[in-house]
Amino acid sequence: MQTIITILENMPYILMGSFITLYLVIGALFIGFIIGLPLAIGQVYGSRITRLAISLYVWFFRGVPILLLLFLFYFGIFNLISINLDVATVSCIVLGLASSAYQSQIFRGSIQSIPYGQLKAGRALGMTDSQSIRSIILPQALRLSIPGWSNEYSILLKDSALCFALGAPDIMARTHFVASRTYEYLPLYITAAFLYFLITLAGVRLLRYLERRFAIAGYTLSA
Repeated sequence: MQTIITILENMPYILMGSFITLYLVIGALFIGFIIGLPLAIGQVYGSRITRLAISLYVWFFRGVPILLLLFLFYFGIFNLISINLDVATVSCIVLGLASSAYQSQIFRGSIQSIPYGQLKAGRALGMTDSQSIRSIILPQALRLSIPGWSNEYSILLKDSALCFALGAPDIMARTHFVASRTYEYLPLYITAAFLYFLITLAGVRLLRYLERRFAIAGYTLSA
């Protein structure tokens, strides 16, 4: 009974951390999209030097652990260039940079799944390559990338818990604070896991709805 009372008493405090968690995840998805889409286009249609530079970027952010990237930027790079940002903002930026590397590969696969003949058809209509990519290729590729984007959302949500190491006041940090004060570790961590599960479920269901809503009839990424 005391355990239930402890959870109920501290639930509002822990739930406040869900707003920080959603800020980290949604912000990182947005940053990853803004950076990842141009990276994908550059990898598919760019020059050899452009593709090499992008490959190095992707290799770095996919090869270095998220926790190390958080420390590297928060205690190293941002301090070195005298940029003072709060923990949540730094965490959001770092997660977004890492996500951009993964999202670029999601978008690259979607772009390459579009038949090259559609780009040639655009040229035949008098369109430039950039116009064809913007008006013909990307509208289809972005719709095909929604399943991969859904997976990236789930991964980012789990990675956001690592921001607790920097002191970001998210679900994990608040749960740990309450657990260390009440010594009810197992019940509180189970509660936190349930909250992460609910947020994951809600986000994935929304993205699956978007996938069905914007599906291209008779054409899937696997096809």
